[in-house]
Amino acid sequence: MAMEKDLNPNSPRIRKPRENSYPNIPMSRMSNHNQRDNHYHNVPNSPRDYNYTPSSPTARIRHRRRSNEIPAEVNKSNVSKVSNLLLGDKNKYKSMWIRTCSSLWMLGGVVFIIYMGHLYIWAMVVGIQIFMAKELFFLLRRAHEERRLPGFRLLNWHFFFTAMLFVYGRILQQQLVNTVSSDRFIYKLVSGLIKYQMVICYFLYIAGFMWFILTLKKKMYKYQFGQYAWTHMILIVVFTQSSFTVANIFEGIFWFLLPAALIAMNDVAAYFFGFYFGRTPLIKLSPKKTWEGFIGASVATVISAFFFANILGQFQWLTCPRKDLSTAWLHCDPGPLFRPEYYSLPSWVAPFSPWKEISIMPVQWHAFPLGLFASVIAPFGGFFASGFKRAFKIKDFGDSIPGHGGFTDRMDCQMVMAVFAYIYIQSFIVHQDYSVEMILDQISRSLGHEEQKMLYLKLGDILRHKLQGGS
Repeated sequence: MAMEKDLNPNSPRIRKPRENSYPNIPMSRMSNHNQRDNHYHNVPNSPRDYNYTPSSPTARIRHRRRSNEIPAEVNKSNVSKVSNLLLGDKNKYKSMWIRTCSSLWMLGGVVFIIYMGHLYIWAMVVGIQIFMAKELFFLLRRAHEERRLPGFRLLNWHFFFTAMLFVYGRILQQQLVNTVSSDRFIYKLVSGLIKYQMVICYFLYIAGFMWFILTLKKKMYKYQFGQYAWTHMILIVVFTQSSFTVANIFEGIFWFLLPAALIAMNDVAAYFFGFYFGRTPLIKLSPKKTWEGFIGASVATVISAFFFANILGQFQWLTCPRKDLSTAWLHCDPGPLFRPEYYSLPSWVAPFSPWKEISIMPVQWHAFPLGLFASVIAPFGGFFASGFKRAFKIKDFGDSIPGHGGFTDRMDCQMVMAVFAYIYIQSFIVHQDYSVEMILDQISRSLGHEEQKMLYLKLGDILRHKLQGGS
């Protein structure tokens, strides 16, 4: 029969030991082969056992361990090690050291820029915007398609700077007018540009739109329209938060620095609480985030907000709003928010305290909701960014900051916080009153000389009637 065992030793179906039929192979290597053959030869039923005959007429089946099979001994030995999510990482201390050093460098740079003033902080925000846009533009870039579309990347930056001109032109027009009011010619020029700023930005955008249509290529439509939509989403994400950030800066550096510092405090506190105490995973999008880090950072941030607001509120340089684009030193009335109010301690506390009363600035009470938002809601901006990175299978948006990733990785929570801070300030802090400067600017830009003279005479008559009625 065909499947009958062939026990004839001379049969070609029985494997025989090979001789040195390869004269070019060194004898040392051949001796290794012989040792291996001898090893298998001594193992019964092994592939090199030349007297081995299959126990069944079927062909020999080779079993391989699947990649998802985990040895039982490894599983048992690692059960006790997975309880702590962070302490099992071999490079955790090196990573913490790199992250700490880069954080200190960033902190020193930000402190210096804040000392320089509002205009330099605005320039810093613009620089961060450019880096964020660069990282996000590069995220969906395909080199093969880009080579077939020369100048397509330049179109993205055209839309970017058009949006920048529109946003900052609307936010800072009053500061710009106040800066050039001393020179009549420049004042008229700037006033005209501000008046027609929306028209200029619109036609710049239309020029980019036509540029995009004219560069469409066959078999590239899907990629080009995808990039067009991606560019507009970047502009919304980047300029939404940055416009509110710049508006907060010119209301007073305090309102820029406090929300940004609370996000940084919460980030650092969450890192260290999670590093030493983290055991319970918080959310699947960020495997290293823990409930211990989240709760510990929330408590630390809210408490820190109360005391940090008191420290910042003592400096006029931080509390005074900037009405122009100069870099001169500011002096102003701190306002009721930054004037300390004194509260007597309860009678049962007074014997144990060297103070009979404590001083609290009203702005410290406003720091509580800011701290609560920074610790509970703003981290979801980071979770959103984590999900976004997982969708595109990347670890970080960039590598500009050692230990932190890119600028977008650092600004994910800041974007959410800046919008809330602006809304809170406009709703509960700033009175919605027209200032004298705003009214005079509207008069000078909207009325002619004869109309301004008529307004002047009518205002004089109104004031005379009020004075005569009061006397």
